[in-house]
Amino acid sequence: MKLIIATIKPFKLEEVREALTEAGVRGLMVTEIKGFGAQSGHTEIYRGAEYVVNFVPKVKLELVVADAIADQIIEVITKTAHTGKIGDGKIFVLDVEQAVRVRTGETGDDAI
Repeated sequence: MKLIIATIKPFKLEEVREALTEAGVRGLMVTEIKGFGAQSGHTEIYRGAEYVVNFVPKVKLELVVADAIADQIIEVITKTAHTGKIGDGKIFVLDVEQAVRVRTGETGDDAI
């Protein structure tokens, strides 16, 4: 199993969720986060005043999938979240040793 952690632009969330559902993902966790990368501190104008934005709003998706479909899911996220502009996000993939469904006690791939 793989844990896929993706950071994307907030306005892409619904589109990515729909694409993941169509690809067979049965669940995911979403967290609103702030961060910076290559775009780091940039300036914006609000009510005529210029100010520096040090952290940019993002959405973090976390999902666990079977090894067999991990590459497909990564491709779905990449294609759907892509805008071609700086700050599109990142995807991290980690191995998952074990998963347990609390309600039924199912383990491994059956738990996801």
